[in-house]
Amino acid sequence: MALGGQGHYAAAAAVLGELIGGGGLFGSLAASTLASHRRQLGGHAAARKWDAVALGLAGEVRRREGRGEGEAADPDGVDVAGAFADALLGLAADAVGAGRVGEARRVHGRVEALGWRSRVRHQWVAAEIELADGHAERAVEPAERAAALAREAGATRHVLKSDLVLGTVLVVLGTPVDLDRGLDLLQCDLNHTDRRGLLSLVWPTALVLANVQENRTFAVSQNMKERTQNALSCVLRRADPISRRLARQSPWIPTALLRSGEPPNADPETNFLTD
Repeated sequence: MALGGQGHYAAAAAVLGELIGGGGLFGSLAASTLASHRRQLGGHAAARKWDAVALGLAGEVRRREGRGEGEAADPDGVDVAGAFADALLGLAADAVGAGRVGEARRVHGRVEALGWRSRVRHQWVAAEIELADGHAERAVEPAERAAALAREAGATRHVLKSDLVLGTVLVVLGTPVDLDRGLDLLQCDLNHTDRRGLLSLVWPTALVLANVQENRTFAVSQNMKERTQNALSCVLRRADPISRRLARQSPWIPTALLRSGEPPNADPETNFLTD
């Protein structure tokens, strides 16, 4: 997970592949993590495969250990309940990325979020579903809740990802007060993610700022596009071939911002991250 947060997708895939091959609880959690990395580069269909594997492995562990639903043993979610939550939340996020909002709501409704990490992710996906369904005003509450839960847990990466979700929701909502708050939140978030080398969060944060600032301050927008380009280029250099192919093919990844010759090569059509 640490490797993925820093954008080292190739190194992460090698480690996760071994864990998945071993099956069991850690195989399930690893499959969910690999799915998340695929999804972060726009590969929602590819992620769905690994989320399904994660769900199957979690089911095998539950049957073998005889655990009932809702039984949680670890506050961080490193247990069967956490594995089920990860897999179902991943499947819901995959459905959002594929434009199947109704399916996303149904799967999201099946999740029992018991550990702090599952509760934070549950609220992220809730906010994403409302955004995808055109209800930014309904996305504010779960985004605010995710940020509060992450801070209560003291989890730095989850705090920064929650601020990205909340900031994006606020700028999409677009009232003058919400827009100013969202921009401040995203700019602060970008500074922190950049300083910590969390490139998988740097580029989408910079991209949201670039898109919002485009109609306000041209120079600021251009600077943010350059930061998006630099971070995403670095992420793709560290990615495995499958991840680079998924990014090239995805409608969510702005590959047109990349310089010609960088992996993947510049796409003639600009795509924007909305997931």
